[in-house]
Amino acid sequence: MTKKSLSPRSIAVLKLASSVPALLKQGRATVAAMENNPMFTKPNPPLDQVTKSLDALETAEIAVTQTRAPGSVEARDAAKTIVVSDFHLLRAYVQSVADADRANSDKIITSATMHVKLSPARKKSDLAAKAGPVSGSVRLTARSAGPRASYEWQWSTDGKTWQTAPSTLQAHTTITGLPVAVLCSFRVRVVTRTGEGEWGQVITFLVR
Repeated sequence: MTKKSLSPRSIAVLKLASSVPALLKQGRATVAAMENNPMFTKPNPPLDQVTKSLDALETAEIAVTQTRAPGSVEARDAAKTIVVSDFHLLRAYVQSVADADRANSDKIITSATMHVKLSPARKKSDLAAKAGPVSGSVRLTARSAGPRASYEWQWSTDGKTWQTAPSTLQAHTTITGLPVAVLCSFRVRVVTRTGEGEWGQVITFLVR
């Protein structure tokens, strides 16, 4: 049975405004976009709670700009902290909805007025391993570096002490005489006319 691959994971990003007036405008736009949105059935925190936090921040901001009463700045900053916290929780909720529907994740995130960032792709290893033809052997295949390259191979049972296997002119080899039922580490480096390259990414494989 063929394993179905998942779409790349989209990450919900807030990009919250730093000034209170802009944050209020942004926050109310997000609440309006999420209200009665069939994609968001149980927002966390509830949208009415977020609205109350925004109202409290707006009141606190008015107190700062119009009255300059003692303690008003501190009260405004505390109210802003609550709003920011609410929106981080909302972002996590939107992310959970998007993760449950990868095919529509971008649409889900943007419908909440949030921004989309794709998760970085996992780099494919330059070395692959599979069981060899006999017990205690492993077949290694590296990415080819061209016709004039050679390959040096090493293996280890602890990832610290490395044993050297015969070099090859091909980007593959079979290492024999390995301990059975042991998770071994393997690595390869390429040698060209310019000299030896760095040891590549270490991979592990359970020897059979």
